[in-house]
Amino acid sequence: MIDLDTAKVMVTEARKKGRDLGLQPLAVVVIDDGGHIKAFEREDGASPGRFDIALGKAYGAVMLGMPGSAQMARAEAQAYFMTAANGVFGGKLVPVPGGVLVKRDGVIIGAVGVSGDVSDKDAEAAVAGITAAGLDPVA
Repeated sequence: MIDLDTAKVMVTEARKKGRDLGLQPLAVVVIDDGGHIKAFEREDGASPGRFDIALGKAYGAVMLGMPGSAQMARAEAQAYFMTAANGVFGGKLVPVPGGVLVKRDGVIIGAVGVSGDVSDKDAEAAVAGITAAGLDPVA
């Protein structure tokens, strides 16, 4: 389980990493292992649509049990699978880096989704947030 205080640490530290890297304004969302939002922040200057993208990155990671980078590779290798999966989940998946699984003791307990800059940099910010909270990222 991800408690609210831990989720807030992940959001704060992901945003901090974004500032340290000079990224564009970010939206950061933390969800639990059921896909429910625990915490979210959108930085000043980040477009409103960044929430849905960040959520889609995190949601896809949790629902498929694979980070955004693996989803993107799967979409490139088997587009029909990701298209079908996205249909099953009502079009909520965004299969690109920036959706990072959160594990504790080898068990998936949620995900962090980041959107605002290029996807690989979004993932880097998410990993920083997860690590700062003492948890294990799977990017």
